[in-house]
Amino acid sequence: MYLSLIIPCFNEESCLPLFYDEIIKVIESINEQVEFIFVDDGSKDNTLNILREFGSKDNRVHYVSFSRNFGKEAAMLAGLQTAQGKYVAILDADLQHPPSMIPKMLETAINEKYDCIVGKRNRKGDPLLRSFFAKCFYRIISVLAGIEVVDGAGDFRLMTDAYVKAVLKLEERNRFSKGIYPWVGFRTKYIDYENVERAIGTTKWSFFKLFSYSLDGITAFSTKLLSLASIMGILSSCFSIALFILLVIRKLFWGVSVDGWTTIVCCIIFFSGIILLSIGILGYYNAKMYTEIKQRPQYIVKEAQ
Repeated sequence: MYLSLIIPCFNEESCLPLFYDEIIKVIESINEQVEFIFVDDGSKDNTLNILREFGSKDNRVHYVSFSRNFGKEAAMLAGLQTAQGKYVAILDADLQHPPSMIPKMLETAINEKYDCIVGKRNRKGDPLLRSFFAKCFYRIISVLAGIEVVDGAGDFRLMTDAYVKAVLKLEERNRFSKGIYPWVGFRTKYIDYENVERAIGTTKWSFFKLFSYSLDGITAFSTKLLSLASIMGILSSCFSIALFILLVIRKLFWGVSVDGWTTIVCCIIFFSGIILLSIGILGYYNAKMYTEIKQRPQYIVKEAQ
């Protein structure tokens, strides 16, 4: 097998026929053996039946269907573990990742000897607030994790089998692929493409889900938040000492005593917030360790072909 195409799917009934027609046209320009690996992430619509139909008509089509929704990270992992190709590409079925770029990515990897070719989208058309928070996240995680996580570089990429093997060596349960890809290294090239809307339907990523995903990414690749909790504790202690000295000086030299109720309540709220935030950070990391220790499978396959 020369090229493996991994397509994660979750309730993509409306997009799949259009995607399949589009990808078949693109693959015709590649004079190599190709396999399609559709990963059905516990869809509740007619996605699995459509994949069965694809498989019955095209022996290049394979699919893996989960017993329930395990998330896109698990779907991509299953695809990487299944792929047999010398080159492996990941792209979404909603056509936000242009299939037409696959031949160019493959040609670049072969001719220029790159291990990974990444589709880097611009944020044209995205809401301004969402774009702002996304850029902030990429800057923060790059600083905290000590690796360059490029803004706009997502899961749309083509990799060599050596690169895929390196990615699969990272066996953590709390996977954050945007961090795993740059962490393993290798020669990587980014190719820009225009941001496009989904072919059909709307995105399943709400702001809250994106925030949760970003928090998972930061905690998966950096322990500096734990240091932040300690720093906040030190700063709050210094603040309380400085405030105590100031109050003593005011009383001794000017005979001014601080107002009681308001000051006490404000101090209690301030320090309680720091304590709860620090406990929350510790709890989040402990929850991650709890998940890793249990060693549960990252997905369960219900049906595969």
